[in-house]
Parts: sequence; structure tokens; C-alpha cells
Amino acid sequence: MTKRAVVRGVGHYLPERIVENAEFEAMIDTSDEWIRTRSGIERRHFAAEGQTTSDMATRAARAALADAGLVPDDIDAIILATSTADLTFPSAATMVQANLGMSGGFAFDLQAVCAGFVFALSNANAMILSGQANRVLVIGAETFSRIIDWNDRSTCVLFGDGAGALILEAQDGQGSNADRGILATDLNSDGQYKDALYVDGGVSTQTTGHLRMQGKEVFRHAVEKLAQTAHRALDKAGLSPADVDWMVPHQANLRIIRSTAQKMGLPLSKVILTVQDHGNTSAASIPLALSVGKERGQIKQGDLLATEAIGGGLAWGSVILRW
Repeated sequence: MTKRAVVRGVGHYLPERIVENAEFEAMIDTSDEWIRTRSGIERRHFAAEGQTTSDMATRAARAALADAGLVPDDIDAIILATSTADLTFPSAATMVQANLGMSGGFAFDLQAVCAGFVFALSNANAMILSGQANRVLVIGAETFSRIIDWNDRSTCVLFGDGAGALILEAQDGQGSNADRGILATDLNSDGQYKDALYVDGGVSTQTTGHLRMQGKEVFRHAVEKLAQTAHRALDKAGLSPADVDWMVPHQANLRIIRSTAQKMGLPLSKVILTVQDHGNTSAASIPLALSVGKERGQIKQGDLLATEAIGGGLAWGSVILRW
């Protein structure tokens, strides 16, 4: 028998405020058509005043626990992928732990920007396989609306807020790629591309910054690297793109998603798409898409999923899992 990290439950939360593309027309020189054409985004959600990343993460966590039929004390660890934590410290994950009333275990944040959830899944998988934890609550949550430069029309229309959560549980498998659970992961980073996507401020520089992005550069790297990492992870699992039931990509840009699917030989009908309704929610985008995909009835038990993401760092990676 082989130990596997299997999905036990999934859930998500989106703020009440929905911002249609048309709202930006009164603020900056843009249009609904311009935004849709370049990104595929039609609307996004923004957190309410005073609403924090840990608030949204807690709501998504409760939804995942309900889906799994578990209570907080059934969880051994919380990993929260975010670049927009409430405070410099303590971690937003420990705030979620307190909000849930979880009396044991441990919690920490992980920061890999848009690739954060893939990195968090890989870490949770390693903890389960090593025996350090039996059940891990993996969350992606962001309030990117707090770091947007509202005068930069090339970036302010792209991002949204939200949270998604997934519970991984140790279960026995046969050791084959027919097992349920995480079958392979592939993680990468290259710090020389820092200037492609970053926030121009931080604690050690005693500045408050905004998101800065070289859109064409990020697009080029995304198209090149996302399919590569997915292929590597599939190879590790002894699988091919033909075996994939659903590609669940980071929801950043519809053109990037289409290009990645094309490079993998997958039709768009095999891709879970939420970018049109959520925009780019960074580390929250993949768990949001997983939860929405299950809610829609698209993702079913036994389906093979390929998830991949790229974000600031640059950091990128993929996870292959059977639902």
C-alpha cells in the first residue's frame, strides 16, 4: 500500500461586491471591450471595507470543512497561500486557526504569489507522505484590490479578491497512477525575473507599494513555462495530456489559458474557466476554480486534474491529482 494525499473536501468564498468592467470606464481610459479582448475578464469581486484576507480564508475553510463533513479539530495543519496577509505578523493562517476554534495543530502562510496554491499543495502533500500530518487544510486567499494602482489601466482591471480551500487527507492507495490523490508535483522559480511582476514596496524598505507588471514579459514566460511544468508533472506520474479530464489553471488571462491548453493538446472544453467572473485572484484562483468546478458538476470523483500556475518571483509549478 502507498500513502496518498487525497482531496476530502473543497469550498470557496467570494466577497459580495461584484465589479463589472463598465465600472472602470468612469475611472480610467478603458472599456468593457478592451478588457474582455485582452484578458477574457468580465467582472470581479472586491472585498468590503474592513474585510481581510483571513476573514475570507476562514469562510472558505468553513465551506471546505462542511463539504468534507469534518470539524476544525479534525485538521492537523493549515497552509495559507497569500501575498496579501492581514499583518506583517502573525501569519494569516494562525488567524484562521483562531477563527475556526482549532485547538491543536499548526498553521503558517506560504508566499509564492499566483503560484502559491500549487506550492502549498506540494508542501501539504509532502507533510502527509512523511507522516507529519494526516489532514491538511490548504487555502488560497487574496485581497489584491488593496495593492492595485488605480491609475494603471493595464493592471487595475485584471485583479479580484476571494478565497478557496481544499482539505487533503492521508489515504491508502495501490501505488499506481490510478490512485486518487496527488500523483506528482513540479515546482520552479527564477529570481532573475523579479522585475516582471512585483510590488514596489515592503516592510524592510519602509514603503507601501503597488503591483507592477510587465504584461508582455509575463505573458511570454507564462505561455512558455506553464505547459512545460504540466508536462513534467505528468511525466513523473507516468501519464500524458490525453489522460487529463480537466485542466484547472491559474485564472490570470484567457489568452494564456488558451495557449497553454493548445500546447498540451487539450480542447477548451476540458478546461475549468472562472477568469471571466473572478478576474485574477492570485493564489486563490486555483482553489476557487476547483470549488466552482465541483459545484457546477464538472469535476467528479476519479477525474484526473492538471493544475498549473505562474506568478511573481518568477515562481511556477504544477500538481497532478486524481479527484
